[in-house]
Amino acid sequence: MTRATMTPESVGPLSRPTAVGNLPVQGIEVTLEANAEECAALAKDFDLPAIRSLTGRFKLAGTPERVRVTGYIDAAITQVCVVTLDEFDSNLHEDVEVDFSAPDPLPLTVGESEHEHEPPDEIVNGQVDLGRVAAEFLALGLDPYPRKPGVDFEYKREDDASDGPFAALSKLKPQP
Repeated sequence: MTRATMTPESVGPLSRPTAVGNLPVQGIEVTLEANAEECAALAKDFDLPAIRSLTGRFKLAGTPERVRVTGYIDAAITQVCVVTLDEFDSNLHEDVEVDFSAPDPLPLTVGESEHEHEPPDEIVNGQVDLGRVAAEFLALGLDPYPRKPGVDFEYKREDDASDGPFAALSKLKPQP
């Protein structure tokens, strides 16, 4: 059995492998800042006009076989309003909480089905990739239907069928 190796191609444009083999009891704190090229590549991946900044602050605690990553990411992004199609700037803050474990799968508990069990992310070669964590939580935090501040989408329903899409067809219907 061969072990997977972390490479930039396998983890995406933002990669920060962090060794977890010798975590101190109190854990470690890690700050991640994406550079301009990484922000541009992530913006392209997420179909955003721009990511102006992306910062992650994480605490790693645990053992070499089981690690918990907590913290948050902050991003300054440019999105496209789904109503006006105008670009607008916004800020995103997402809390992060992820468990990692050694490659051996955890056994299911009694009464737990495979569909209920969400296994932890995998520790690969003694490392967790905090860049991948930051990118995943950025993606999770993006509004799928972003609206520029102050813009509302109002659907107006006309009860009068004379202006509706079938108004012309109703004229073809024989009148009694």
